[in-house]
Amino acid sequence: MKAMKRSTLATLINATLFSAVAGTSISALAAEQETTAKKNQLEVIQVTARKRVENAQEVPVAVSALQGDSLDAYSSAGMDIRFMNAKIPSLSIESSFGRSFPRFYVRGLGNTDFDLNASQPVSLVVDEIVQENAILKGFPVFDVARVEVLRGPQGTLFGRNTPAGLVKFDTVKPSQEFEGYGSVSYGSRGAVDFEGAVGGSLTDRLSTRVSVLWQDKDDYIDNRAPGFEQKDALGGYTEQAARIQFLYEGDDFTGLFNYHVRDLDGSPIAFRANTIKPGTNDLVDGFENDVVYHDAASRATQQVESQGASLKLEWDLANHTVTSISGWESAEIYSRADIDGGLDTSNLPNYTGPGSTPFSSESADGIPDQDQYTQELRLSSNFAGDVNYQMGVFYFDEALTIENFSYDTANNGVLNGFVSQQQDTKAWAVFGSIDYTITDALKVTAGLRYSDDEKEFSANRTFGPLPGEAGAPLFIERDVSDDHVSWDLSANYKINDDVNWYGRIANSFRAPSLQGRILFGSEVTVADSETVTSFETGIKSDVLDGQGRVNATVFYYTMDDQQLTAVGGGANFNRLLNADKTTGYGFEIDSEWVLTDELNATFNLSYNKTELKDKDLSVAVCAQCTVTDPINNGGQAILDGNSLPHAPEWISNITLRYTKELAEGEFFTYADVSYRSEIDFFLYESVEFEGKPLTEVGLRAGYAWAQGDYEYEVSAFVRNLFDEQQAIGGVDFNNNTAMVNEERYIGAEFKVNFF
Repeated sequence: MKAMKRSTLATLINATLFSAVAGTSISALAAEQETTAKKNQLEVIQVTARKRVENAQEVPVAVSALQGDSLDAYSSAGMDIRFMNAKIPSLSIESSFGRSFPRFYVRGLGNTDFDLNASQPVSLVVDEIVQENAILKGFPVFDVARVEVLRGPQGTLFGRNTPAGLVKFDTVKPSQEFEGYGSVSYGSRGAVDFEGAVGGSLTDRLSTRVSVLWQDKDDYIDNRAPGFEQKDALGGYTEQAARIQFLYEGDDFTGLFNYHVRDLDGSPIAFRANTIKPGTNDLVDGFENDVVYHDAASRATQQVESQGASLKLEWDLANHTVTSISGWESAEIYSRADIDGGLDTSNLPNYTGPGSTPFSSESADGIPDQDQYTQELRLSSNFAGDVNYQMGVFYFDEALTIENFSYDTANNGVLNGFVSQQQDTKAWAVFGSIDYTITDALKVTAGLRYSDDEKEFSANRTFGPLPGEAGAPLFIERDVSDDHVSWDLSANYKINDDVNWYGRIANSFRAPSLQGRILFGSEVTVADSETVTSFETGIKSDVLDGQGRVNATVFYYTMDDQQLTAVGGGANFNRLLNADKTTGYGFEIDSEWVLTDELNATFNLSYNKTELKDKDLSVAVCAQCTVTDPINNGGQAILDGNSLPHAPEWISNITLRYTKELAEGEFFTYADVSYRSEIDFFLYESVEFEGKPLTEVGLRAGYAWAQGDYEYEVSAFVRNLFDEQQAIGGVDFNNNTAMVNEERYIGAEFKVNFF
């Protein structure tokens, strides 16, 4: 099939899917995108950043989208959601768990907390349902139509903890057309990745789509600790997930039902003791990615089960649309690991591994029960005049049980500490937004949201691993609540047919948080609500007769009482803090180019400068590293003037896609380069725990052809082409323990699409 025909077909399908769900005109969108394809221009990107389908170039929000070839290439190699790290301006993602519990950072704002009730200032919304708990955020990415990243506060329309921004996934929806795909890949370390979907009409009103994922990778990390030797002890996983959707389309009513399920059985991320060379941030000489020295590797495991369902009902009235979205999410996890990443070598005089650990730390965290219920009811106007609005109510209810375990490694991993936490959260909000067209060129939007949030928390330590007060039974209860009015005001001015200017001021908040990991302490810490006010302005432009697109944004924000987590610092637990003030500023460039009929490119760049401003704020520091912050009389690091942890100043991404018609098909190659500058792993600054700049290169090449109602594709790919290995996270309470990025991955894939 010709390349142009394939592009047109893809855009028509994409327009149909979005229109079926959002109630927009299929014919209008299809005609617009078909015209674009015929001229070899860039595709019109449709987003739902403001809960209705709009041209991304006309939305007064800093929004970027991943779809199509970029999404396919980044998510290859069996990657989890962390594949998005540094692929979009100002977005980074990391995890100290592995394939679960991702932590998102936008414009430098995020949360390093590793406890299972941690809240984040970046929200994840999948198919219009907020995924509040970090375990829910790790659901696999498959059969996804588009990923949108909204930068800056989104507290008016998306009010659940969005002071930094929002990551939004929209899966492919059912349609009346019979269609689907299947793909299978095989790669390094025996990894197998299969995903597929099939859908079509059941009746002339009802359609369905079933999507599945299966990923498997063998354990490949050998444990060489004397007395604990084990080949292929860590590194593997089996991931299974499925989704089924039903879409009913009536004359004035649509109903969409979604059920999804996940099952992960694998091992946690590999902690590596003494992996960072003292006095530097280099990995030790002779570092081997597939070797650890653990005294508890045989007991390491990570098991996650989650499921959820949602029901979206939409009524099209004469001048309004009524939307009801009901959601339920549930998750369970048990993750056990050798946290210190090493072993005690005092009785091993001939030991030649990477040093000793002062004390063993083998612990586990679990969620035996988590249930989240959400309900949104929204009324949106569809007037032909200058004024339109939407208003609604939102309700959130989560019951969460957390268990913390400590084990005596020297006694064959016998349980020696246990804490149960219970957190019940209830929140509700009313919101509204109004759009006013002042002239044909100038449009303004104002939004308002009132939120009320309550948490009831208790922590019960049955027994602890430490003698004295820290090991005695303890029960603590704490309740917190707050309310807040979030708002935003934006304007969009059409300078000409190809250039739009926008400005936006927004205010949002994150509700109070509690932390009760009292295995190694006797205090439940509380962080008060944080509030942020953000100012940004930018240009969105289509240039070179539609063959180029350049969007640029500058921003500045101030955050009061920012919620911070002091991780580690001499003990394996977290403490919540509030910083008096935090500032951030920077810029973002997001561009796409049609260089020739056969070559397309993208170039993205962001700069983020963050600074803590609190002369009285200090935290405990590492056990063995070289701290560069000033130290107060209490031996703690003074944080005033520091940047935020895991907040790179620079993020950049470049992609090139080349296609060439060959015989009866098309040869293609896709290359991408992502870069992020250095990062601090913790709130304090130190030599060892400053992550080096990271550059990763990916390549994908293959051949695609069509035969009847089928399209086939074979390809080979590589991620982290130059096998750059470095520390991307650390553990500081024991020794210079590090977590290291994924090694080079090489694979091949076969894919078939059918219509």
